Amino acid sequence: MTADQQASTLSDKISATVEAYISHLTSGTADDLADLFAEGATVEDPIGAPVRSTRDELVEFYGIITGMESRNATLKWTRIAGDTAVFEFTLVTGNSEMKFEITPIDIMVFDENGKIASMRAVWESSDLKQL
Repeated sequence: MTADQQASTLSDKISATVEAYISHLTSGTADDLADLFAEGATVEDPIGAPVRSTRDELVEFYGIITGMESRNATLKWTRIAGDTAVFEFTLVTGNSEMKFEITPIDIMVFDENGKIASMRAVWESSDLKQL
């Protein structure tokens, strides 16, 4: 396999993982989301928040989102270079009485298997909008 073929394969894996991430934010479980991460992966969401680095911490973190009465994530754009993806998406969560929208930009680094090795989310509290 040439270097270009290997890069294409990793790029394809990364693209599939990003798509699965967005899909799981909409209709998956916290475990589904945690399964996208490599062993020992780190999550800093948002940047400056305490870093989560265990599966239990990831499941707890994503459980907040997956526990919402309603949620819908929509991918806006993705850029992939080497082992890194940067993408923007909109996430609307809430219940019948109140909904919130946020549009973060995530920076993810991936291992050779297309698993997320690190994720950093770029957003701040003023980006969270009540609908």
